[in-house]
Amino acid sequence: MAVNEQLTKEYAKRLDKKNELKAYREEFYIQPDTIYFDGNSLGLLSKRAESTLLQLFDSWKRYGIDGWTNGDHPWFYLSESLGKSNAPLVGAQPEEVVVTGSTTANLHQLVATFYKPEGKRTKILADELNFPSDIYALKSQLQLHGYSPEEHLVQVKSRDGQTLQEDDIIEAMTDDIALIVLPSVLYRSGQLLDIQRLTEEAHQRGILIGFDLCHSVGSIPHSLSEWDVDFAFWCTYKHLNGGPGSVGGLYVNNKHFGTAPGLAGWFSSKKDKQFDMEHTLTAAPDAGAYQMGTPHVLSLAPLLGSLAIFNEVGIEAVRTQSLKLTDYFMTLIDAELSDYGFVVSNPRDAVTRGAHIYLEHTEAARICKALKENHVIPDFRTPNGIRLAPVALYNTFEEIWEVVQILKTIMNEEQYKKFENKRDVVA
Repeated sequence: MAVNEQLTKEYAKRLDKKNELKAYREEFYIQPDTIYFDGNSLGLLSKRAESTLLQLFDSWKRYGIDGWTNGDHPWFYLSESLGKSNAPLVGAQPEEVVVTGSTTANLHQLVATFYKPEGKRTKILADELNFPSDIYALKSQLQLHGYSPEEHLVQVKSRDGQTLQEDDIIEAMTDDIALIVLPSVLYRSGQLLDIQRLTEEAHQRGILIGFDLCHSVGSIPHSLSEWDVDFAFWCTYKHLNGGPGSVGGLYVNNKHFGTAPGLAGWFSSKKDKQFDMEHTLTAAPDAGAYQMGTPHVLSLAPLLGSLAIFNEVGIEAVRTQSLKLTDYFMTLIDAELSDYGFVVSNPRDAVTRGAHIYLEHTEAARICKALKENHVIPDFRTPNGIRLAPVALYNTFEEIWEVVQILKTIMNEEQYKKFENKRDVVA
C-alpha cells in the first residue's frame, strides 16, 4: 500500500468500518463537533454509567437506609461486587480486588500494610518519573516511621528524561530495599514496564513489590495473580470511565491474606462481624480487609455500568484496537508533522507502549490551547508535553486524521502565538 493512500481521510474511514468495537462509540456522550483525546485523564460518560447512577439514586429514594441490604445492588456489598467485575481487567482472582478509596488513600493503606523496615532493609524504591502524588505518599510514610525521605526513598534515574531502563530498576534492588512501588505505565511518556520481569527480580531478592495501574487499567491487559505481584492500586476515572473522583481500586495477592491492614477502619471488618460493634477488629479474609471507611455509594454507581461494558468487550479486544489507533497516529505524525518541530517521545513498539501518544514541542502549552480553540481536547504536561489519547471504545481513525490536519493548520497559520506558553491552573 502506498504511503500517500494512508494519509487520506478515505483510508481512515475504511479503517473505521473494519473496527469491531465501532458500535460502542454510540454508548458514550460525545459533544458535537468536538474531538476528545483526553480519556487518559478523564474518560467520557457512558449511557450505561449514567443509567446505573440513576438506579442507585432510585434505591436511595425507595429504600432509605434499607438500601444497604435491599435492591439490585445492595450498598453493603457494592465494593466487593465491583471488585469482582474489575478483577478480569487486572488478571486477578475476584477476592483479591476491592473497589474502594482513592489512588493515594489506597497507596497509603498498602504501604502502611506492607512496608515493614527491619535491620538493613529500611528503604523504599521508586522512580523519578512517577506521578507526584505517589512520591508524596511514600515520603510521608517514611516520615511516619521516623526515616528521612532524602536518605530512605531511592528513586531510579531516567537516562533520557522520558523512560526508565528496567536494568537500572533491577540494579537498584539492593539489600537495603524493603519495598518497591512503581507505575505500570509512565504518565508522561506512556512507557509500559515489564511487570512480570520486575516482580520476579524483586522476589528473587526477597523484596515486596507493588504497582500503580492508573494509566494502564482499562487499556492494557494484566495478569497480576499469575505474575505474583504483591499489591496494586489504581483510579477508575481515566480509561475505566467511572466519572470525576470515582472510587479507586486495589489488589492484594491472596498469599498476603491475613496480613493485618496497616490502616484499619470500619469497612476493614469481616462482613458478618461488622455490626457486632466489637472494639477488636475481625478483618475480612480477603482484599476487603484493606478498605477503611464507608463506601461512597453514589461515586461507585457509574462503575456498575462502565465495568459491564469492559467485561462485555474484553480487555484484549480493547488493547488490540488501542494499538491500532496509536500505530496509525504515529504514521500520520511522522508523515505530516515532522517539519514542525514535534517529537514523538512515547515508545513506538507495542510491547512497551501504553495507550496514549506523547508529543513534545517547545510551544506545547500554546499548541494545547490552540487545539482547544479548534475543539480538540488534549492534555498538557509540564514542561513541553502534549498527551493525545485515542480511546479504543469511543475514538476513531477519522478523528486521528482530523487532529493531525488541525495541528498542521495551527502550525502553518501560527495560531498558537496568540496564547501564553504556560499551563492553566488545571493542565
